[in-house]
Amino acid sequence: MSGYFSRDMERLNYLLSEIHEVYHDVSVRLGVSDSAMDILYTLCIAGDRCPLRDIARLSGSSRQTIHSAVRGLERDGIIRLEAKNGRDKLVCLTDAGRTLTEATAQRVIAMENEIFDSWEEKEREQYLHFLQKYLTDLRTKIKDL
Repeated sequence: MSGYFSRDMERLNYLLSEIHEVYHDVSVRLGVSDSAMDILYTLCIAGDRCPLRDIARLSGSSRQTIHSAVRGLERDGIIRLEAKNGRDKLVCLTDAGRTLTEATAQRVIAMENEIFDSWEEKEREQYLHFLQKYLTDLRTKIKDL
């Protein structure tokens, strides 16, 4: 064990970091910021509209980062904000946003689906099982902090 990590944890952290870097490279190649890609990707999953408060949670980005990116995307005519209930806002794709999403986030999702679909069912089940187990165990351990 070097430092604080076991070899397996070093490998896990390395792989997670490399995956994050690949997604950053994808955003750069497609001409959008990481946070804009996070928002467009989340809106694809949500169906063109999503409560602003949910975008940070679903995307894994901080609320501050999302709010800043939302302002830029709104200024560029990619999204519009609609009042929901009280202070809640709904983030909605505009026509220009749908066009940009087709050229960016939908291409990434198609690529991810192609990769995932190329795995055998058992491999997908195992991957998802252990990823869920790690997440569940991590949430449990964090409660002890």
